[in-house]
Amino acid sequence: MQNNPDIRFEMRHDIAVVTLTRAKKRNALNDALIASLRHLFENLPPETRAAVISGEGDHFCAGLDLSDLKERDAGEGMHHSRSWHIALERIQYGPVPVVAALHGAVVGGGLELASACHIRVADESAFYALPEGTRGIFVGGGGSVRIPRLIGVPRMTDMMLTGRVYNAVDGERAGFAQYLVPTGTAFEQAMQLAQRVATNAPLTNYALTHVLPRIADQPADQGFITESMMSAIAQAAPEAKQRVRDFLEGRAAKVSKQ
Repeated sequence: MQNNPDIRFEMRHDIAVVTLTRAKKRNALNDALIASLRHLFENLPPETRAAVISGEGDHFCAGLDLSDLKERDAGEGMHHSRSWHIALERIQYGPVPVVAALHGAVVGGGLELASACHIRVADESAFYALPEGTRGIFVGGGGSVRIPRLIGVPRMTDMMLTGRVYNAVDGERAGFAQYLVPTGTAFEQAMQLAQRVATNAPLTNYALTHVLPRIADQPADQGFITESMMSAIAQAAPEAKQRVRDFLEGRAAKVSKQ
């Protein structure tokens, strides 16, 4: 699907696995890598039902490759930032749910990439930082929109003003990740979750990844209307009707304590 040696793509049944392979650079992002991510998520095979993003080596992603940073005027800088927005939007609002397997550095642009995913699994080696503030720059890959929705504006402000670094435990409590697992097991857990997600009705997954975030941004009265329309559409699908019949007739498992 692409010829960039810094990224690897493979299909494991109906799960797309995307791996950053710049281990010597701690998987730091450059424009070519961002373009490859955009291309991959715009061209997933039709059988794809979920995706996993991970990083090779000791780190998920240490952010922007500063050696790739060029002097730009304001207009060029804005267009460059917007190109990252488009690429990460293809992940957040792409065709399937995306699970991020986090370990080591989840820093700067790497945190922006992780925040575009729908589920984040971190192992105990993970740490989170936004060093842009201490380097005289500002986030440009959508972090100012997505990251506060995970941890709140005050925490993000603190991170950028002071250079604060969150470890894996504190990061999970703050909201960077939904799951915290032993070191070295994030990818395995992410794959298990992706496989579970892939068994859902595709229309339900679409509602959760495309509609739910937008409902959260709407005033309550508009959100209720959007919810009612999405609920009606989802339950009218033939697959949904069959799943309800299976449950009522004892062919589907009941929810139980895990």
